[in-house]
Amino acid sequence: MSAQVLSDADIKLNTADYIALEDKYGAHNYHPLGVVIARGQGQWVWDVEGKKYMDFLSAYSAVNQGHCHPKIIQALVEQAQTLTLTSRAFYNSVLGAYEKYVTEYFGYDKVLPMNTGVEGGETALKLARKWAYLKKGVPENKAKIIFAEGNFHGRTLAIISASTDPDCRSGFGPFMPGYEIIPYNNIAALEKALQDPHVAAFMVEPIQGEAGVMVPDAGYLTRVAELCKAHNVLLICDEVQTGLARTGKLLAADHENVRADIVILGKALSGGVLPVSAVLADDEIMLCIKPGEHGSTFGGNPLACRVAMAALEVIKEEKLAENSERLGRLFRAEMEKIAARVDLVTKVRGKGLLNAIVIKPTASGKTAWDVCVALKENGLLAKPTHGDIIRFAPPLMITEEDVHWALERIEQVLVTIE
Repeated sequence: MSAQVLSDADIKLNTADYIALEDKYGAHNYHPLGVVIARGQGQWVWDVEGKKYMDFLSAYSAVNQGHCHPKIIQALVEQAQTLTLTSRAFYNSVLGAYEKYVTEYFGYDKVLPMNTGVEGGETALKLARKWAYLKKGVPENKAKIIFAEGNFHGRTLAIISASTDPDCRSGFGPFMPGYEIIPYNNIAALEKALQDPHVAAFMVEPIQGEAGVMVPDAGYLTRVAELCKAHNVLLICDEVQTGLARTGKLLAADHENVRADIVILGKALSGGVLPVSAVLADDEIMLCIKPGEHGSTFGGNPLACRVAMAALEVIKEEKLAENSERLGRLFRAEMEKIAARVDLVTKVRGKGLLNAIVIKPTASGKTAWDVCVALKENGLLAKPTHGDIIRFAPPLMITEEDVHWALERIEQVLVTIE
């Protein structure tokens, strides 16, 4: 008699069971908070036991439109029932419409569609190098890319070569040549680096998200753009996390009316439904890459294109940038008041609904991690970064009532831990 195989539906698993499964069968390359999410809708998620939480991380800003947005899900289902993938070996009936839509939406000549944010970053770097050789006249294999300290552009070998985070770099060398790293928010350092005629591009996050929501001085990006133009160097803005209404503008660079030469988008480009990224540039740059020189089997697939158009429509239709700007100001103003009452918080910073607080460890050894665990117990999900920083980045469709709901729990937890 053969043994009966039980499905997941036959076995009632709890939180500890799901965590044990991942621990046993999955790579240990993440350290998640101890909650197992089973369902999401808008700004809310529910765990496997049915407990409800407000999501204040938004999958690192991938779920700007809210979990399972009905318009985006409808686009996904309808396209999935028709055609999902052709590869770029053939034309498909959705890609051209998406390319027209997204280029007109952001005001660029061309788009190169990819899947993940890090693929978008690598695409931008390849474009910059190719442009440097074909247009700027940099000798072959001499092109340099400048990056800022504290950056986070992903975790491939090529991109961690530009990282200053030991967790990203340690044990993974040798690294990509042709990179130079300068301090963030430091115009003098950039001006010095740009003296090298072999520099192809400066790749920068308008606000450094993973570093702990590091907002540069007012005017920084404006001066960066002026210097890059003066030295015939491409400005690459990584807007994977800061873009798509997260900071209170469609792109974070819009706060200073800066138009980057190359823009990288990802995360919320699909509303968190599937991996979709894009690189935008004008013809002089984009047409430097010819057939066979770059691509992706899934890049520009019909499913992704249809979903991305729906996700971008939602941003405009629901005025998410305006909501992010208004509620972000409210959140920071109230959070500053809490910080004045609670010694545990040493800094509040951010723009739009991309915010962070810096936590001072307590005498008893409590850290930002402990704060996030306590927030989870009180129905609010957030995650620390770099040890002492907590990011607060809820879906952009939250309400003023939601903000006050969250602030009450944040203050309650901080007071209790202090």
